[in-house]
Amino acid sequence: MLAIRDLSFSLGGRSLFENATAAIPGGHKVGIVGRNGTGKTTLFRLIQGEFQLDGGEIETPRNFRIGGVAQEAPAGSDSLLDTVLAADDARAHLLAEAESATDPGRIADIQTRLADIGAHTAEARASTILAGLGFDQAAQARACAEFSGGWRMRVALAGVLFAEPDLLLLDEPTNYLDLEGTLWLEGFLAKYPRTALVISHDRDLLNRSVNGILHLAGGKLTYYAGVFDQFDAVRRLRQEQQQSMKRRQDAQRAHIQAFVDRFRYKATKARQAQSRLKMLERMQPISALSESPVAPFTFPEPDQLPSPVMALDKAAAGYHGRAVLSGLDLRLDNDERIALLGANGEGKSTLAKLLAGRLQPMAGGLTKSTKLRVGYFAQHQLDELDPEDSAYLHMARRRSDEPPARLRARLAAVGIGSEIFENPVAQLSGGQKARLLLALASIDAPHVLVLDEPTNHLDIESREALLHALNEYSGAVILISHDAHLIETVADRLWLIKDGQVVIFEGDIAEYRRLMLAERSGKRTSDSPRRTRGGAKKDRKLGASLRAEVRSAEKRIAELEAEKKDIEASLSDPDFYRNSDAGEYERMNRTFGEISGKLAEAEERWMAAQDKLDAALRD
Repeated sequence: MLAIRDLSFSLGGRSLFENATAAIPGGHKVGIVGRNGTGKTTLFRLIQGEFQLDGGEIETPRNFRIGGVAQEAPAGSDSLLDTVLAADDARAHLLAEAESATDPGRIADIQTRLADIGAHTAEARASTILAGLGFDQAAQARACAEFSGGWRMRVALAGVLFAEPDLLLLDEPTNYLDLEGTLWLEGFLAKYPRTALVISHDRDLLNRSVNGILHLAGGKLTYYAGVFDQFDAVRRLRQEQQQSMKRRQDAQRAHIQAFVDRFRYKATKARQAQSRLKMLERMQPISALSESPVAPFTFPEPDQLPSPVMALDKAAAGYHGRAVLSGLDLRLDNDERIALLGANGEGKSTLAKLLAGRLQPMAGGLTKSTKLRVGYFAQHQLDELDPEDSAYLHMARRRSDEPPARLRARLAAVGIGSEIFENPVAQLSGGQKARLLLALASIDAPHVLVLDEPTNHLDIESREALLHALNEYSGAVILISHDAHLIETVADRLWLIKDGQVVIFEGDIAEYRRLMLAERSGKRTSDSPRRTRGGAKKDRKLGASLRAEVRSAEKRIAELEAEKKDIEASLSDPDFYRNSDAGEYERMNRTFGEISGKLAEAEERWMAAQDKLDAALRD
């Protein structure tokens, strides 16, 4: 058991822990959650003894091995496999001693301990872990120094997983993994035989891989048994909701529920209804875990352009004369929501840069509207930001004609307040950099948002705020993310990038998860979703107005439902009958009937437009 008793600690003059107490049962996998800046990473450093406690104690069993991912990624000449094998110090020391030991009794002890820790299967275990994190057999034989920093951090992660410490500490491990690696890690952690603490903002990982949640807020630690959704439900029952957010979400839930109730038994709409039902089940209030509301994200509404806004014709893209992607035959309409799938290194970011105008095609054609504006969020934030300049200077460059007060208001609106807006970007937290970059990417009301891992440094509340903003944004979205929850609730279509090609994946993220896990385990599935080459044939059969017509009908339905709900509220209020005459009552009833008729017509228009769109997608 890990016992934390009356822990107190301050850093830089700010109190992070005040008499915090928690007990982690042995063998449990526990997710650590809390707002950015509350001290989650500091807690790990305290557990590892890197900081001196101001008060209290952290107690672990005797000879308890604690392991976490090293801050410095391995970069030597040893192969990946040898680097991972060397991470288990106990095994390495025993093997070294076995070569020099002469006492028969000691030799027997060494061999017994080697057998106990599975030393003779170590190479196979290390190779399996590396494969799960995306390294094939050829890559495992290469030197660490040949890989980029992000890939070397995967090797560091593989090393600590292989060593199997009694207490495994993982701090946002999915930040340097792709979706495929994240799915593998979920399964590995769920089966981990010892105690593990995982700092994560990944809702799916916290629901699939842990059996407890340790919540850090206000300098206190509170342990909850169960997965994240169970914890979140308990927390929401204890917490007073922000009334304005509650009304907004209630209206959204009512709209989704009304859609499900109307169409769940209609054969041609069953899939859309089921998708929205899943969204309804997983919807959580933005302030579910926070004592104060997070700053929202708001994306300006672009003016409408005729579809397609962008098209690729047999295009190729790459670097230094070498094509990473080729034969790209794709079309992007003005309100599409597309997630890019594929392992790291397959070319997701290359395609994103091509669509964002950061790369020019090496071959083929790229056509786009002359008025098209594209906003781009880079995975590696400092590629787009000057670390020495402040957030204010970044904003001022983009809006040199605006007064300082307006610039400060723009920054405050995304959560960058007066206390930090003049700090160099290098001093901002990862979440603050992400908010700044999203504000800069959307400042010109882009028609297309290209987002490459936008949630890497956002806490759960901020991820939910981003999700809501993207669903309200009327432009097109190209999304790369290892956050399956974000993909599931934002994207309408999936493009799979593999072997230098882009194919449409005809299934949802759950189907992709099953297919990927089956492929990694060497199994074949008989119900694998069909993949089709080059989605342009389908896209070109879509009428330019179909998607806009569907969205317009959905918006009209939502407006009418809101009006209908207001009238129902008035008619159910006793004060209405005390303060209104018979004429007002009749007028209200007549209006209610008219709205009900308009709502039925809007639903018919939506169904007709959706049928046409479905037919076009099937052709």
